[in-house]
Amino acid sequence: MKIKVESEKIIKAVKKLDGIEIVLENLDDAKEAINLILLRTGFFEKHNDVEPKEVRVSSYQKYETTTVDYKMIFLLEFIFEDDVSIDTKVAVIKELQDFFSKV
Repeated sequence: MKIKVESEKIIKAVKKLDGIEIVLENLDDAKEAINLILLRTGFFEKHNDVEPKEVRVSSYQKYETTTVDYKMIFLLEFIFEDDVSIDTKVAVIKELQDFFSKV
């Protein structure tokens, strides 16, 4: 399952959690920031029994009106063990998505 998160949400989350204002120039910056957010929020500690095997991060640009007016969007793909139910996957992902929506 995948969710999308705008770069500004990631920047605000790191600012809220660590008090620093980061710059996301590329995919590596976003991966590092996402890992920091997951660590600082204790997200996987709360869901230790259904922790995803991996969280993959990819990106794309969303053009608003012109080629110079765009937003960086990051896709977070959650890879779970095969035996995790769909309801559990949805609950875990929804919690993280709710966190980003409140930032």
